[in-house]
Amino acid sequence: MKNLGQMMKQAQQMQEELQKQMEQTVIEASAGGEMVSVKMNGNKQLLSIEIDPEVLGNEDPEMLQDLIVAAVNEATRRVDEAMRGQLGNLTAG
Repeated sequence: MKNLGQMMKQAQQMQEELQKQMEQTVIEASAGGEMVSVKMNGNKQLLSIEIDPEVLGNEDPEMLQDLIVAAVNEATRRVDEAMRGQLGNLTAG
């Protein structure tokens, strides 16, 4: 039973370490040839959106909406990828 308790404590420490690393992780992604760029942290919180002024002059709001959605989705995918990498690094040790 003592080993089980130690394993649980170690797992909790690993989880806390992973959470800290992901909070500090900032992922950038873009869409439309970098016409829309977003930054997202490892907790999947959107930090910023940058829109090329050229896009704003376009009279096609649906295109801008699609670019924002695409950039956010790409950032989310990259956060998931980073989390898998961080988890792999922690469990490899």
